[in-house]
Amino acid sequence: MPIVKQTYKDQVIDHVYQLMLAGELGAGDQLKENLLAEQMGISRAPIREAMKELIINGLMEYRPQIGNFIPVLTPKQIVDSYTTRGVLEGYAVRESCHLLSLDDLSRLDSLVEEMMTSARNSDHKRVVEAGGEFHDLLTSRCNNMQLLEYSNRLSLKLHIQFYKYWGRLYDAADIGRRHGDIVQCIRAAEPAAIEQVVRQHYVETGTRIAELQ
Repeated sequence: MPIVKQTYKDQVIDHVYQLMLAGELGAGDQLKENLLAEQMGISRAPIREAMKELIINGLMEYRPQIGNFIPVLTPKQIVDSYTTRGVLEGYAVRESCHLLSLDDLSRLDSLVEEMMTSARNSDHKRVVEAGGEFHDLLTSRCNNMQLLEYSNRLSLKLHIQFYKYWGRLYDAADIGRRHGDIVQCIRAAEPAAIEQVVRQHYVETGTRIAELQ
């Protein structure tokens, strides 16, 4: 098993992400570099590097002469983000789903079951993690690195939105149905239908979250 070595920058990004998931950092909150450096026991250099990447990924915004803040997304920005992710992922899955193996499909089925079980147990974090694994596997055979890069940039931001609201969006049965429909289309080998169901998957969630703002 390969050993994954995280740089200080990566640790900062993960730490900030976990604070967002836990609700300890919310929309509009300021993130002060000096306090974060003190909390983590590291210099401010990797903090600055991490802030730059968080800004690129849409998880942070810089206000000149003031500092770094968690973005406050408008309903339109939320819908646009989800719609864009759906377009990117829908195309990626359409172009590469024929390369998914029977083992891949079996794993997708298992992840659907895991999401449903976690939802029943109100394990919010695992619902999001298993959902991330599901969508990562869907696109794992795509070799368009540019497309995947843009899609991944949206991923963390959308995970945070979904984590915050999922209990008011879908129950366990809804989660199973929505993800099961994607797997069913892949098994039926219907490229156009696959792309459409993935797009609609994201549009539906983005629209529901926007309505809760």
